Amino acid sequence: MILELLAPPLCWSCRAPAARGAPLCRACRRLLRFLGPEPVALCGLPVWAPVAYDGPAGELVKALKFHGAKRVAAEMAALIVANAPATMLAGTLVPVPLHPARRRARPFNQAGLIAEGLSRRARLPLVDCLRRTGPDSRQVGSGRAARLGGPAGSIHTTAAAPVNSLLVDDVVTTGATLAACAGALRAAGAERLAAVAFARTAGR
Repeated sequence: MILELLAPPLCWSCRAPAARGAPLCRACRRLLRFLGPEPVALCGLPVWAPVAYDGPAGELVKALKFHGAKRVAAEMAALIVANAPATMLAGTLVPVPLHPARRRARPFNQAGLIAEGLSRRARLPLVDCLRRTGPDSRQVGSGRAARLGGPAGSIHTTAAAPVNSLLVDDVVTTGATLAACAGALRAAGAERLAAVAFARTAGR
């Protein structure tokens, strides 16, 4: 706390001073583009996210993924819970898995951190039953056609899937990764599937 008084926390988007514990300053928070209450259908799966994946929302994702700002995940979870339609926050949370090669470079799974925050705030059970194996090929910077081809590696379950599974991720773009996760969960016994994320590419 003394350190924060001497050097106030900075906004992850514009680097202006932010309130203690807040990842964005007030001006950048107002720039978040909220998407509304209706989920979209991606690859046969209902998907919902509170904000569009651009501007300050994109900077928060980068802060979590590439700068180790783990506290940002709590803010993402809070925005999901505060804005999600009641029908979406139901079932058992299942975080989208991180490839082991990326886990070695980043000692946490960002989707797992968001899912933990959702579990605490929405009082939903959490089961980390998905794993990703096989060759790793980063999708950052790749074209839409390549991303539609599927996620890096293959995805499988390590246990029986919850009958009502709610996938959790940080960002949704094409929905290909969610579709691969949903396929693995269905094969392991899931009957009802949906997904929530912090941000979604607008227009999808």
